Amino acid sequence: MITITDVARQKIVQLLGQESRQGLALRFAADAKGRGGFNYRLGFVGPEERRADDTVIDAGGFEVFIDAASVPRLEGASLDFIETLQESGFKIDNPNSAWADPVAAAVQRVLDTDINPAVAMHGGYVELLDVRDGVAYISMSGGCQGCGMADVTLRQGVESRIKEAVPAIGSVIDTTDHASGTNPYYEPSAGGSSPVA
Repeated sequence: MITITDVARQKIVQLLGQESRQGLALRFAADAKGRGGFNYRLGFVGPEERRADDTVIDAGGFEVFIDAASVPRLEGASLDFIETLQESGFKIDNPNSAWADPVAAAVQRVLDTDINPAVAMHGGYVELLDVRDGVAYISMSGGCQGCGMADVTLRQGVESRIKEAVPAIGSVIDTTDHASGTNPYYEPSAGGSSPVA
């Protein structure tokens, strides 16, 4: 059902050892859509918090409780622990899409694998909000919100990559209010290049 890497297993066992209560299990859940897909929850729970419909996995040193709604969302997922200069924490790799619509799921894959890694280098993030009638509605956040190059990034990078990878998409609409925020400096750009292009 799920895979827990040795590194993640060791980290969980280490964290469990720091808890004052004994017999704790790891609750692993995937709620409806969150930023970029599912909204994940990881936390320690006592045996009294085990539900009748939980799937229980022996992870070697601890048990994992997965609620019935999360089981299909987590099928084939893996839990790892990453510690680098850039990031530290649990990382979930999930082959399942939070989008039931195959076109929306395809757009989400492009965002996850191609666009967001590129804009992340500039502190940005692009979120898929909806797909209707061949139009992908997105929101830009982080370094992308209020950026003077947001329009260039959208047209030369985000929109061109999505339309190339997902032919059913005819246009991409940015719903972000680039004039809001604590330090907006957005003015439509006349030139430049996109970090995604």
